[in-house]
Parts: sequence; structure tokens; C-alpha cells
Amino acid sequence: MKFTLPNVLTISRVPMMFVIVALMYSDWHGAATWAFWLFIAAALTDWLDGLLARQANQVSSFGRFMDAVIDKVMVIGLMIALVNGGYFEGYRITAMLLLLLIIAREFTISGLRMAAATRGLVVEADAGGKVKTFVQLNAIGWLLGARMFARDFSDLFTGSEDTMVRVVHWGGLGLYVLSAVLTVTSGYAYFRRHGHVVKD
Repeated sequence: MKFTLPNVLTISRVPMMFVIVALMYSDWHGAATWAFWLFIAAALTDWLDGLLARQANQVSSFGRFMDAVIDKVMVIGLMIALVNGGYFEGYRITAMLLLLLIIAREFTISGLRMAAATRGLVVEADAGGKVKTFVQLNAIGWLLGARMFARDFSDLFTGSEDTMVRVVHWGGLGLYVLSAVLTVTSGYAYFRRHGHVVKD
């Protein structure tokens, strides 16, 4: 494995996730804002590492593998922190059930990929999987954004302006539900195309 810039950017999302979670659970003024913008930076590395790898002709098996794995680690880790941190308010149980559904899907598809690998086959991420990840990242971003506005910019969002905070929060909830739906549909699509590797 070569420590190319794209690979370093990919791996950097793991320590960034730990810092984001620590900030999410911090009470000092500005912590929510730092959590939001650090998450935006982490999400951008997911796009930037692939772009740089292609431009510099540094696409590698390690990079493709770790990019997919670290995406899952970061998304699931942050979603657990969101549920446990009260970001879903009165919908915490529903959010946890949807999260368990997402986790079950990710483990199932990972198992499918391992079964395919034993036969020398590679199950690449398809358009449905990429859209699912994009929606998941957006859901996390909107929920972090709502907490940022509510905690660090409460003076700006009072009275009627508080409606904007609610809209952002409900947008995050809607995207979270949509990401769970896409998780199921994309998982079904994977098994429809590649399920033959586990039939015997």
C-alpha cells in the first residue's frame, strides 16, 4: 500500500469521525459548529480522494476497498452518535430501528462481497449504492446543521426565525428516512444481480 495523497485523505476520515463525535457530545459554545464544518470537510474528502486518484493515475485496489469501508464506518458511527445524542428528539426509537436496518444491510452486502471474492469476483458499488451514501451524508449534515443553528446561533433564530431551524431539522429527518429506504432498495438490487454467489 502506497501512502499517496488520495489514500491519506481516505484514511483521514476515521480520526475526523472521532473528533466530530467528541464535538457532538461537547457542551461548550461553538462545538456544534465545529462538528458541522468538520463533517463537511470529511464528506468532501470522500469526493476529493477519488478525483485526485483518477487525475494522478493513482487508483489502487487498496484505495477502492478502504474508501468503501471507511465510508460505512464513518456513516454508521455518526448515525449512532446522532441517535444516542438526542438529534431525533421524540423519534429516537424509530431512528434506532432504521439504523439497525441500515447496519444489517451493510453487513449483509459486505458478506456478499466476501463470498464473491472467494470466487474471484468483485462486486463494485453501483449507482444505487452511491446515491444511498450521498443521501446518508446529507441526512447527517442537515441534522448536524439543525443542532448548530439551535445551539450556537440561537440569538439569530428566535421567534418566527426558529421555523428555519425546524425546517432544517425536519429536512434531516426526511433524508434519514429516505436513506433507510434506499438502503433496502439498493441492497435488494445487489442481491438480485450478485446473489448467485451464495446460492450453493
